Amino acid sequence: MRLPYQVFIAFRYLRSKKKHKGVSVNTAISIGGVAVGVMALLVVLSVMSGFQQDLQKKILGANAHIVVVGNRGMIPAYQEYAEKLKNEKEVVSFAPFVLGQVMVSSGSRVHGVFIRGIDPADEAKTTEILSHIKDGDIRKLTQDSEMPGLVLGRELAGNLGLLIGDTVNIVSPLGEIGPMGMLPKVKKFRVIAIFEIGMFEYDSNLVLTDMKTTQDFFGMKNAITGIELKLKDIYKAPVVRKDLQGKLGPQVYVKDWMQMNKNLFSALKLEKFAMFIILVLIVLVASFNIISNLIMNVIEKSREIAILKAMGARNGGIMAVFMLQGLFIGLIGTALGLTGGYVLGRLLDKYQIIKLPPDVYYLSHLPVRMELTDFVVVCTSAVIISFLATIYPAWQAARLNPVEPLRYE
Repeated sequence: MRLPYQVFIAFRYLRSKKKHKGVSVNTAISIGGVAVGVMALLVVLSVMSGFQQDLQKKILGANAHIVVVGNRGMIPAYQEYAEKLKNEKEVVSFAPFVLGQVMVSSGSRVHGVFIRGIDPADEAKTTEILSHIKDGDIRKLTQDSEMPGLVLGRELAGNLGLLIGDTVNIVSPLGEIGPMGMLPKVKKFRVIAIFEIGMFEYDSNLVLTDMKTTQDFFGMKNAITGIELKLKDIYKAPVVRKDLQGKLGPQVYVKDWMQMNKNLFSALKLEKFAMFIILVLIVLVASFNIISNLIMNVIEKSREIAILKAMGARNGGIMAVFMLQGLFIGLIGTALGLTGGYVLGRLLDKYQIIKLPPDVYYLSHLPVRMELTDFVVVCTSAVIISFLATIYPAWQAARLNPVEPLRYE
């Protein structure tokens, strides 16, 4: 089966004029420009996807997939909602919690934090925060009723100069009313464990203790602040949230992890899109190389074009020759860039070539996550841009008057 003459000639024009020299220098430069642009796009987008995944992992390491909270700050009848949640197929586990704002004081140092009262057994099934314990033993959380245990983030422990076994004061501004007005409530706690999630917001502003201790401290009796839920599929959270809101009624407010961190993830998506637009300019620059290469080819091959037209080639056939030539450049460059981007991404992920100071970024290396969608979009965009770059030179070749080049032959 013979190739159409347009394909044969397009392949021929990719090669050097000299025998056994492979592709021409101009063609190699054009292919290299596309390859570098595609590779840069793929690596940068993979790194940004890696950052997003790492951030998502850290957020879900401290929070549940869905949180049910009372509209008035508390849920008095926990068992009533627990019975309803047991029948939900998408819910793997759930855990009650009590949340409040307090101050932690140690000597002359004071820091405002959120205190979360938990049931360690239920919490371990629902969130991953207890898996981030670096020092101490979480089992001591409920062993001492006189001085309850407290779990701190590493940043907070460092700011207050605390170690395992030290005692701190938890101060709540909402205390009892005395002769001089509102008196703050103070209770001593013993540091029994230190966790490190890897996000400054949680490591410096969150402390954990036993739920019963927190209920007594805030005077909530048996009421709770909310219920944490773990789902089978985290990406079904918005659908499950809407369904639960209808089933649980207006007395509670149901929030999912995407909703609670919407601004953060929206900013990351916008930044990723902006980087895509910026780096596409590299491919656009490469497309100018394709345009200049094809224009030079048109000028150099004007005699051949005239001969083809004299032999009966139509304008569409001449256009096809140069459009196919540019398309081949784009396809070869995209294939090389795809291979280079994939290999470089794997190397960055496996060997952690680029190191980061963990005390600054909470990351020891650049995270890389290669997504099929990114690869498809980048490669498709590169091929389309390369193809569009061929239109003007091909049109110039098609409208060439065959008489002029052959006049002096």
